[in-house]
Amino acid sequence: MSVLPIFTYGAPVLRRKAAPLKSVTGGTVKFIMDMFQTMHNAQGIGLAATQVGSLDRIVVIDISDIEEYKDMRPMTLINPEVIRAEGAWTMEEGCLSLPEVRDDVERAESITVRYKDAGFKTLEIDASGILGRVLLHEIDHLNGVLFLDHLTDARKKAHKDVLKQIQRGEIEVPYPVVTAVDIAV
Repeated sequence: MSVLPIFTYGAPVLRRKAAPLKSVTGGTVKFIMDMFQTMHNAQGIGLAATQVGSLDRIVVIDISDIEEYKDMRPMTLINPEVIRAEGAWTMEEGCLSLPEVRDDVERAESITVRYKDAGFKTLEIDASGILGRVLLHEIDHLNGVLFLDHLTDARKKAHKDVLKQIQRGEIEVPYPVVTAVDIAV
């Protein structure tokens, strides 16, 4: 397994919509394992393929470090889609692609997601709480949406300076990254 660099704010791939997979290959399985390794290395709880430069519709999630989810196995979701969303609740979010940026985001309180697992079997999951939030956050990534897009203009403006630092590669993080400056070179 390999640790992949995480693309940070300003990288064009974060604004692109990922394409559905038609099958799972050995290369897909290796990529999924690399995504898990990358997420764990960065101490994240969710990671979308776009965050590591791929336009495949793949998400990995591991929230087992959170007490109420300690018995939950890590999840791989291929081609996930939200088929039901109800209610609303607000909670602070952060993102590996937006280091040092955190803000309150309103999301659906309860959702149902249809997806394919690593064996390409179609499944559905009902989720709420942290799991629902992580699923929505990562599925947003696959659609080119960042949690910043859910904020008011005033809240976005409050993060302007740190976002410029991220784009210029001036933020230190304990995991490998690809910045907008790296791409421009």
